[in-house]
Amino acid sequence: MYMGYPRFQYGGFSFLMVDPWPDYWGDNWYDSDDMYIGFDDGYYLYNRRYPSSGVAITILM
Repeated sequence: MYMGYPRFQYGGFSFLMVDPWPDYWGDNWYDSDDMYIGFDDGYYLYNRRYPSSGVAITILM
């Protein structure tokens, strides 16, 4: 958690999750699911199991 938001780090960058993740992603999605980041008028975290629902993120450098 950072500034009240869930945060993760990857490749030397920090990412803040601005939106809550959907309940249907499951309890351990961050340990087991394949994720990727895409851009569509902003950056979003996508779960390959559910590619139609992205979670808004902010990238900290």
